[in-house]
Amino acid sequence: MRLILPLVFLLCHASALLAQAMDRASLQPMIVPPYALGEPINDKGVWSLLNSGGAEAGFVFETGLMAPLPGFSGAPINMLVMLDLDGRFIDVKLIEQNEPIFVSGLGEAPFRKFLEQYRGQSINTPMVVGSPYGAEGAGSGIVYLDGVLKATASVRIAHESIMAATREVAREKMMGVNAAPPAQPKPDYDEPLDWQALVDQGIARNIRVSNAELDAAFAGTRWAHDDPEPDADPAADFLNLWLVDLGPPAIARAVLDAESLKDLARFVRLSPFDEPLLVIDTGRHGLVSKDFVRNTAPDLLTASQDDLPVSLRDADLLFTTAKGVPEGAAMILRADRRLGFDPAREWTLKIKAIRAHGMFQPELGSVDFALQQATPERFFERPGAVELLSPWREAIRNRQGDLLALAVGLPLLFLALGPGMNRLAGLRFYTPLRLGILGLVTGFVGWWGQGQLSIVTPLATLRTALQGGSFGYLLYDPFSLLVWAAAALGFVLWGRGLFCGWLCPFGALQEFAHHIGRALRLPKWEPSTLWDQRLKAVKYLLLAGLIVTAIAAPDEIDTVVEIEPFKTAITTFFIRDWPYVAYALAWLVLGMFTFKGFCRYVCPLGALMAIGGLLRGRDWIARRKECGSPCQLCRVRCAYGAIKASGEIQYSECFQCLDCVTLHDDPKQCVPLVLAARGRSLTAARPL
Repeated sequence: MRLILPLVFLLCHASALLAQAMDRASLQPMIVPPYALGEPINDKGVWSLLNSGGAEAGFVFETGLMAPLPGFSGAPINMLVMLDLDGRFIDVKLIEQNEPIFVSGLGEAPFRKFLEQYRGQSINTPMVVGSPYGAEGAGSGIVYLDGVLKATASVRIAHESIMAATREVAREKMMGVNAAPPAQPKPDYDEPLDWQALVDQGIARNIRVSNAELDAAFAGTRWAHDDPEPDADPAADFLNLWLVDLGPPAIARAVLDAESLKDLARFVRLSPFDEPLLVIDTGRHGLVSKDFVRNTAPDLLTASQDDLPVSLRDADLLFTTAKGVPEGAAMILRADRRLGFDPAREWTLKIKAIRAHGMFQPELGSVDFALQQATPERFFERPGAVELLSPWREAIRNRQGDLLALAVGLPLLFLALGPGMNRLAGLRFYTPLRLGILGLVTGFVGWWGQGQLSIVTPLATLRTALQGGSFGYLLYDPFSLLVWAAAALGFVLWGRGLFCGWLCPFGALQEFAHHIGRALRLPKWEPSTLWDQRLKAVKYLLLAGLIVTAIAAPDEIDTVVEIEPFKTAITTFFIRDWPYVAYALAWLVLGMFTFKGFCRYVCPLGALMAIGGLLRGRDWIARRKECGSPCQLCRVRCAYGAIKASGEIQYSECFQCLDCVTLHDDPKQCVPLVLAARGRSLTAARPL
């Protein structure tokens, strides 16, 4: 134990290598057609993304540089994010990760499959890792991403890193993300309206451009005399466009006939996030070119809001307007509210007028005309802003059943081992009861709850402390954190024994192996007292080696922590490559001959627990003056070799099995009590 702290202090000056952005040669293969890598935008690993025509289509960036949140290995998870100009994820790919559960446990395939869920999602849509709970699920506007069984905490860290990096890019390069939820039509709101009322109230907006005004817009350019209809009346309309939002049912009823209203209602049911927008042109503009294809973006109409583009598409609806509505070229467009489009706030429709100069290879020129639109707020409702829980609160919410069961079980265990210790140890069925508790710990805390503590967490915490990072990742696994808290409290009350003897699932498996060996009458292989003490020092040397590796060669830590068989036996339930399974099974088979050999001699986490046990405030196991001199019964019976010849308890090796407590209180087994009952000796019990 004395080797550990000096090693930490001697190596605290070591620092991790600074992360560097990937170069073009490394990034290029990760960008697949029809996209291509553009130029670097800053020194944080942000690049422009180009489409097949060479125009800017979005951004490419690494999360490890923009949001280096440490994972459970202490190192950030680095992912490549491709984001389009509308704020949608094109793709998210894994670059590098050192999460223990993925490195040599589950493999990276589940992680990569998790990242596929981001494709097509908008950064304006709240997303959490987990499953809907109660009324907060359906209809909440939240997208729930499926986590990875046995690795939910790691993918939550990845998710937070993705979103933090994406928000940073959006703020710097896309003028921010619309934080408020967009308005959505009130389905039950109604008021008597007709077309004239829509016009009078400014709900139906109009832009009118005469042929003379169009000529003035092109004046001074090479297209000034290229009007395809040169004889058109200068006072006549080139563009007489009407725009009205059909999302609110009250407005739609004033514009469409009964049959078209049914078709629109069917469209709204199938596309609940799309806002239908009616455009009508009674001039000669025509809304779209002759090359336009239905159900695609209109080539002569574009929209923007807050200086960000709004994606418009043809809704591909056939309809008939009501009486009084202007007649002309008409179409219903759709704009996706999930991308931040808010129909109740002002937005701009731009109408492009195009002329061609030349005959064989005509050169195109265009001018834009703009129409401002905003439908009154009374037709809409704004769902309360979706307030996402912080990651640790979301983790608690998703595991509240397990946490509640653990929060009930741990105090009961504390009461049984504290005030009820002597009564518990004196029960006739104490051993079956203890094995039952250990079985519950293995099944619920270990395999179900994934609460097997590991040396990986303290090493990652040490690495984070040396690098000045955040410890927030510890909150992503509240179940294990609660077990850690119980173990820490156990340090003060009893030493290492609470965790090592009662809460360690792999330790429980070793104890089961011991009882199976005894039932099979296998021989016992136990080292001598001298070698037992020597071998117990090995775990401290291994702990020291792990600390050195974590600081000096952090890239190797995932390999060396495999000295723990916990990931194989508990986390993955033996579903791993055969060498790992063989290693874990070897310790369990050895446990049938040598009592808990891994725990006593090799476990680096046990060494750390023993160091933590120095916080113990009392000697809680009662002793008599005859203990050790002359009575040696407890020492002989102690399977852990935690009682010295003098009768003193070696608490750093005590697993709190209570066997010596049972002997101490049993008048039929405790030698001083047996002699006292025979009148040969009277020795008062006293703690040392």
